Amino acid sequence: MAQLVLLPGKDRSLARRHPWIFAASVDGLRGRARPGDTVEVVAANGRPLAKAAWSPQSKIRARVWSFDADEIIDDVFFKRRIQAAVQRRQDLPELRGHDGLRLIHGESDGLPGLIADRYGDTVVLQLTATGADKWRRAIVAALQQATGCARIYERSDSDVRRLEGLEPVSGWLLGEAADEALVIGENGIRLKVDIVAGHKTGFYLDQRDNRLLTRELAAGRATLNCFCYTGGFSLQALAGGATSVLSIDSSAPALRTAADNLLLNPQLDATRAEWREDDVFSALRALKSDARRFDLIILDPPKFAPSGAHAEAAARAYRDINVFGFRLLNPGGLLMSYSCSGGIRREHFQEIVADAAVSAGCDARILRRLAAPPDHPVALHFSEGEYLKGLLCQVD
Repeated sequence: MAQLVLLPGKDRSLARRHPWIFAASVDGLRGRARPGDTVEVVAANGRPLAKAAWSPQSKIRARVWSFDADEIIDDVFFKRRIQAAVQRRQDLPELRGHDGLRLIHGESDGLPGLIADRYGDTVVLQLTATGADKWRRAIVAALQQATGCARIYERSDSDVRRLEGLEPVSGWLLGEAADEALVIGENGIRLKVDIVAGHKTGFYLDQRDNRLLTRELAAGRATLNCFCYTGGFSLQALAGGATSVLSIDSSAPALRTAADNLLLNPQLDATRAEWREDDVFSALRALKSDARRFDLIILDPPKFAPSGAHAEAAARAYRDINVFGFRLLNPGGLLMSYSCSGGIRREHFQEIVADAAVSAGCDARILRRLAAPPDHPVALHFSEGEYLKGLLCQVD
């Protein structure tokens, strides 16, 4: 096995159990290794530190599989890690009974580059790093055994794969597409999930608890849902008794699915729902010009800052939409504002929203800090896993 030798002093992050080894920390590779191969990570003095997956084209040169330098990385390793991740979800009462659930959350489950989401009897797999990609066969077998799922579909088509020197890959790994559309139930609402062409693995499972909170807050409120995608927040607001829900997105296909989702839920009052295809920034300006006002506004934009290098430009975009959000609220109104950008830290996001409130000329307070549900855990040693952050604010 090849050895990945670190520069002097560059083993400190591994001592804190951070799983990424950056190119700037590497002295060299002793021996030969292909992309995705397991290498032994050693300190400058030769002391064994970990076993990791080698990725020569990425700025993250290696991702740690195990901090036990003696552990063997093989099919049994993946079977054990995947079973443990699935069992962790089963042990949490609040996660039981959900049709849609994240089963494996990458580094936070000790499986870097590996995402697995379950929608009913279908598991969607996403492999974003060379190590996970190399172990595809073992991962699929372990997932099937741990879950008993009928189908596994791969959605390894994210842009981050190219940073690893990997091409996008999609397709069925186990079973085949069902005859009917895939529909899940979420807190009393039925939703279509497009695992082939939808965002991420087909749906935003990380907002499940926040959508339920929206339902609990919506009674008697005129609601605006920006970047609505397929209407998850919108339908929960209707279920909660919102007087009206205006939902805006730039994607016509997403809005068609949202309208279909409304039809799947005949218990909801469709006359209270309005779907608008538009650029959200332009739509917010128009709503301000038309003197529209709302009691509850949801701002859940796409990832403006995939990395820290994009943080400055992203901050401006987050600030702009939040300024409009505050200006469109009635007195006492609620703003649910989110960022899913890994390049924007939680403290920075609060500063951005605070600055937006000042620019909008209003006083506001934080009622609740919002995050992903417990099927999206964050390892204590891997703060990068806390990508979703949100604030529930109320204006005077």
